[in-house]
Amino acid sequence: MRLWVAGRSASVRARRMLMPREGAGRWRESVGVGLRLVRRRPELGCVVGGVLLALLGDSWLPLVVGAGAVPLVGRRLAVRRRARERERRGEAVIALCGAVVGGLRAGKQPNEALLATAAGVEVAAAARFGGDVPGALRRAAGAPGAEGLRGVAACWQAAAEGGAGLAEGLDRVAVALRAEQRSRAELAAELAGPRSTAGLLAGLPLVGLLIGGAIGAEPLRVLLHTPVGLGCLVLGGLLEWGGMAWTGRIVRGAR
Repeated sequence: MRLWVAGRSASVRARRMLMPREGAGRWRESVGVGLRLVRRRPELGCVVGGVLLALLGDSWLPLVVGAGAVPLVGRRLAVRRRARERERRGEAVIALCGAVVGGLRAGKQPNEALLATAAGVEVAAAARFGGDVPGALRRAAGAPGAEGLRGVAACWQAAAEGGAGLAEGLDRVAVALRAEQRSRAELAAELAGPRSTAGLLAGLPLVGLLIGGAIGAEPLRVLLHTPVGLGCLVLGGLLEWGGMAWTGRIVRGAR
């Protein structure tokens, strides 16, 4: 009962600080704008969290930390976006091989079969107007994740110069790319456990803050307004950063 009463009183105080009665409509509008910004740029959630902690803890320190974390989180999210783009390009190369092979076996000419796929603008132009298709494929292979197009270009050039079977060559390229994709997926599945464990351990301090606030220990006041609390906060932040960096290094080494 004491825990429930203490938790409810803390939530009431926070609500009074964050949403005064006379500005409830304006507050709701501001929250809506903030949520839209966070959906568009998720790294801005660090600033939102910093503002909430600054209001609850009556200190400007969480706001400064949240603002400083924006570029770091933004870079991390950009790395994930680039990784997803690489995966999509790799899948597109495999789909291109399959589509060209299907067109060739249906009786189409190589350039005609290539035009029926979702090839890039430069590759499609070379196929349409009789240009250098292998060269266009090699240039398109420079995009991250599209490296498999070098194999497609080699098969195309071998078929054009020596009469080798293009469909058989592209089949082999697709098989090799699928095997590589399966290897990456298996590695990602094996690394998912350590990553989730590291994330869970990184979130435990927040659980401790919630429990401390529920029992009325006022952890934010201790951490933000006392020398011992500030020292613990700095030391804990450094240890947290070191643990995440170490975990990231292990994952990169495994890759």
